[in-house]
Amino acid sequence: MRKRPARAATLAAAIALVLSAAACGNVTEESPTSEESDGNEGSLTVVDDVGRTVELDGPAERAVILNSYGNEFAQAIGAGDRVVGFDRVSASRLPYLEIAGDEIVSEDLQEINYESVVQLDPDVFILPRNGAWQEASEQLETFGIPVVVATAWDFDVFHETVELLGEVFDEEAGARQVSGFYDEIFGLITDRVAGTEPVRVYWETEQPYLTGLPGSGFDQIIVAAGGENVFGDLDTGGDEQSETTVDPVAILERDPEVVVHEFGPSAEPTGQGRFDTLADELTSRAGWENLSAVADDRVFVTNGWATSGLSKAIGALYLASWLHPEEFADIDPGDYLARWAEEFQGADLPDDDAYVQRVG
Repeated sequence: MRKRPARAATLAAAIALVLSAAACGNVTEESPTSEESDGNEGSLTVVDDVGRTVELDGPAERAVILNSYGNEFAQAIGAGDRVVGFDRVSASRLPYLEIAGDEIVSEDLQEINYESVVQLDPDVFILPRNGAWQEASEQLETFGIPVVVATAWDFDVFHETVELLGEVFDEEAGARQVSGFYDEIFGLITDRVAGTEPVRVYWETEQPYLTGLPGSGFDQIIVAAGGENVFGDLDTGGDEQSETTVDPVAILERDPEVVVHEFGPSAEPTGQGRFDTLADELTSRAGWENLSAVADDRVFVTNGWATSGLSKAIGALYLASWLHPEEFADIDPGDYLARWAEEFQGADLPDDDAYVQRVG
C-alpha cells in the first residue's frame, strides 16, 4: 500500500481560490452563477511554468506526473494518492511510492508512451519544462487531456511550482505547509550565516569534475549556505542546468576548503560500499592530498535524494553546517531530512548517514 504523508491528512479542506491569472501558478475560478459558465462549474484556469494558460475541468482527481521532484511535491502537498501514472526514473528514485509496472508511462521525460497515458484516463498530464511538453500537448489534445508544465527541480521557481500544484489538485493548504517548511529552513540558514566569512566550496555533481556554475541550484545553495563557489567566476557556458566539466588542475589551483560530491538521487538507502568507493576515488585523485578540504577532513559524499530534497533546501542546511560548524552546533540537519521524509513523504527513514557522510 502506498504511504501517504501524515501532514496532508490533517489539512483543512476548503481554501478560497486566488482570483488572478497574471503570474505563474495563479488560478481563476469560473463564475458558478454566470449563464456563460454553463457546463463549466468547478473548472479552473492555471498559468503554468512556461506561461501557458491551461484549462482544467476542475481539481485533478487523476494525474500523470513525470519527474521525481514533481512526484515528491505532489506527495508532500497531499495529492500523492491522485497520481496514477509515473516515469520509470521516479519509480527507481522513490521506492516508497510503490509504483506498479502498469503505472509507468515513460522511461524518462522524453520517451513517453501516449497510449498508456490515455488508458490511464488522467485529468491532467504534468511534466517539467525540460520534458517533451510540446509533443505531449499535441498528442494528448485529441483525447482532451490537458498538459501542465511544472518544473519542480528548479530552485528558482520553488514557490511558484508548489503553488501551481496546489491549485491543480486543490491542495493549497498543503502547498503552504511545504513552502513554510522550505522558508523555515532558509530562514534558519540566513540567520546563522549572517556575518560569517565565506568558505571556498567545490561541489561535484554525479560525474567526476562536473560542477555547478552561477545560475545552477548548486551555486545558489553554496552562496545561501555562506560559501563561495570556487568556480563562481565562470559565469558563461555550461549546459541547460548551468553545469560544466572543469579542468582537474583548476580544482588544485582554487584549493577548496570543503568538497562535496553528490551522486544520483534515490531514496533507497546507500550501501556503505558505495561511500567507501567514492571516498577512495576522491581522495586518491592526483594532487588532492594537498587540497585544504582533504587535509582538514572536510570532504563529503551525499545521495542527491537527501541533499537535493525540498528543492535543495535540505542540502543547503547540511552544507551550512559543514561550512560553519560553530554556528550550527545545536542544529542536526538529519532532523530536517527526517521531517521531509516522514511528515511530507510518508516514508520511513533510516539514520541519515545512509545518505550523507563525511569521507575525508
